[in-house]
Amino acid sequence: MNYRPSPFAGLPPVTKNLLIINAIFLLATWVAENTFGINLNTYLGLHLPSSELFNPAQLGTYMFMHGGFMHLFFNMFAVFMFGRVLEVYWGPKKFFTFYIITGIGAAAINIGANYIDYFSTLSQLSDQQYQIVMEKGAEAMRNYQNFTDPLMGKFNKILNGPTVGASGAVFGILLAFGMLFPNTELMLLFPPIPLKAKYFVIIYGVVELFMGVANFSFDNVAHFAHLGGMAFGFILIKYWQKKGV
Repeated sequence: MNYRPSPFAGLPPVTKNLLIINAIFLLATWVAENTFGINLNTYLGLHLPSSELFNPAQLGTYMFMHGGFMHLFFNMFAVFMFGRVLEVYWGPKKFFTFYIITGIGAAAINIGANYIDYFSTLSQLSDQQYQIVMEKGAEAMRNYQNFTDPLMGKFNKILNGPTVGASGAVFGILLAFGMLFPNTELMLLFPPIPLKAKYFVIIYGVVELFMGVANFSFDNVAHFAHLGGMAFGFILIKYWQKKGV
């Protein structure tokens, strides 16, 4: 009798469990939506503290939620490729600490960036528009709806729209890999050329900074969360290096 090895064989424990847990959360999201009509992103995705949908636990839960299979796939592919290397290098406890701290740090930066948009958009709303959003906006988001008025819809999305995904922690992982293994060559897909890890991370960071500052909000990507993951990852690595841990 022939036995095929598990696809998780050889993976260090934290990396393996992160892949499994994130997949379970996406499956639970689909089941809750299609079977019970419940939008789990409303409860577990990250919201602004000003929103009635906000819960402090979302600072942790949001990074296990994803907007779809491809969103999950690309994040977990990065965890699989680079996270396992870091876990072997650091050990499970240190790697898990790094993953969680960069994810929470990314959430904090994203909230700060969203508040800039929040106050900017708020200044353009009438008192009546503001009251309508505050009274009905959260319920609309629970039901996958939004206001047809562009300004009210934008404000409601900023206030009550969830941020989901492990991208902040993933960008922390990319930053760490680039710092610890700077001369490792990575083969890019587009274009198909080799590039050292340190340059890959720099280019990624510059692109994310440009996209965030340019306020390309239409692409529905939390660019400042990515930069937040990188920033907290950098600080944490430097702190560990200084403490010799």
